[in-house]
Amino acid sequence: MPDSGRETCRLIDVELDESIGRATPDVEHERAVAIFDLIEENSFAPVNDPSGGPYRLKLSLVEARLVFLVERENGEAVVTHILSLTPFRRIVKDYYMICESYYEAIRVSTPSQIEAIDMGRRGLHDEGSQTLMDRLAGKIEIDFGTARRLFTLVCVLHWRG
Repeated sequence: MPDSGRETCRLIDVELDESIGRATPDVEHERAVAIFDLIEENSFAPVNDPSGGPYRLKLSLVEARLVFLVERENGEAVVTHILSLTPFRRIVKDYYMICESYYEAIRVSTPSQIEAIDMGRRGLHDEGSQTLMDRLAGKIEIDFGTARRLFTLVCVLHWRG
């Protein structure tokens, strides 16, 4: 992508809805890292937006739906996309369970056990990321790395710890 595209087809700010509240230190850490990583490196472009970005994104949950509120850098509304969370339920549930096992393993397991759990965790994360990309297809163009970081945020929207 040319440098000009990299500057306009990207997020410069990500905000999670205030109603999400605080969670465990592990979850808060995942949330902070995902937002930082997402801002540092992403590819994000609402389809059919001739003006381009950079963009601000507010993620929230409303009645079991994931809301993507996209704005320009100056706060001007671009688009709002609402996605059903149904396609994510099993993946997120399984991801929570394996994350709990992972955090416990970090405290008490051998490196090989931790690595095996982490491989499963990454596989589920990839599956969720691909599902998110598929659900956003035709609405918002994102690359796989951006989808991975966004999927982490989708998970922490649910995860109260």
